[in-house]
Amino acid sequence: MELRVLQYFLTITREESISKAAESLHITQPTLSRQIKELENEFKKPLFIRGTRKITLTKDGVLFKQYAQEIVSLAEKAERDMLKKDEELSGDIYIGSGESPGIRLVMKVLSKMQITYPHIQFHLFSGNAQDVAYRLDSGLLDFGIFIDPVDLTKYDYFRLPVKETLGILMRKDSPLASYDYITPQLLKNESIILFDQDIVKNEIAGWIGGNQRKLNVRVTYNLINNIALLVEEGGGYAFTFQDLVSTDDHSELCFKPLSPSLDVGINIAWKKYHLFSKQSEQFLELLKEEAGKV
Repeated sequence: MELRVLQYFLTITREESISKAAESLHITQPTLSRQIKELENEFKKPLFIRGTRKITLTKDGVLFKQYAQEIVSLAEKAERDMLKKDEELSGDIYIGSGESPGIRLVMKVLSKMQITYPHIQFHLFSGNAQDVAYRLDSGLLDFGIFIDPVDLTKYDYFRLPVKETLGILMRKDSPLASYDYITPQLLKNESIILFDQDIVKNEIAGWIGGNQRKLNVRVTYNLINNIALLVEEGGGYAFTFQDLVSTDDHSELCFKPLSPSLDVGINIAWKKYHLFSKQSEQFLELLKEEAGKV
C-alpha cells in the first residue's frame, strides 16, 4: 500500500467519481480504476459502492478513509518539517484542545510567536478529551490541552496556572436562575445537558453524591456552542465552564456556579519520549515563561 494510492483513494471519495478523480489527478481512468481494484484486492473487501451516477463508500471504506486521512496528514507534516530551512524557525505546530477560557494563556503565546516567527504556522483542533487524546496518540498533534479530571499517566505534561469553574448554563427566566449557586438537589427533576466525556461524568457523579443516573440527562455534547442554542430554546440545563458562553445584558442566558464548588485545572500534554521540532520546543519554552508571569 503506497502513499500515492491513499491519495488516489481520498480523491475519489472527494469527487464521488472515478472519472472526475482521474481528471483531477491527471491520470487515465483505467489506471486509477486498476489501482483502486488492487487496493480492494489487498484487503479482500470492497471499499466503494459503484452507482450509476456516483460512487459511495462501503462501511469498510468509511473506516479506511479515516486511516488514509491520518496517514496522508502525517506524511505531509513530516515533509514540511524536513524541507524547512535550518537557519530560520519555521514549520507547523499542531495543538488540540477542548473549549475553555483558560487556554487564553496559550493563545497569548501563539499571538506573540506569530509576530516573532512569521514562518511558523499553527493548526488548532477543537474536540473533547477523547478526540484530542486520539489525535495526540496518532501523532497528528504536537500538544494536547486537557481539562481536569484527566488521566495523563502516559504523557509528559505541564500544568497551566489557571483554574476553571464548573457550573450550569441556563435561561435568565428559568426557575433556577434566582439561585446564586446550584446544588445537586435543585437539579434532581430537571432536564440535564452533560459533557460526553466519561471521566468528567464520573466527577459530576461524585458531586451529586452518587451516580449520574440520579440526574435526568437528556442530551450529551462535546462542544458548547450549539448546546448554548439549545439552552436558549429551553432545552435544559447545561453543565459547562464559566465564561465560555456570553451571558452579558444582551444574552438570554446566565451562568450559575455549583455548590459544593467544582474548580478544575488545565494541562498541556505531549507524548512521552517525543522528539520535538525546533518550533515546538520554542513554543513550550515561551509558554512556561509566560505561565511564570501569572
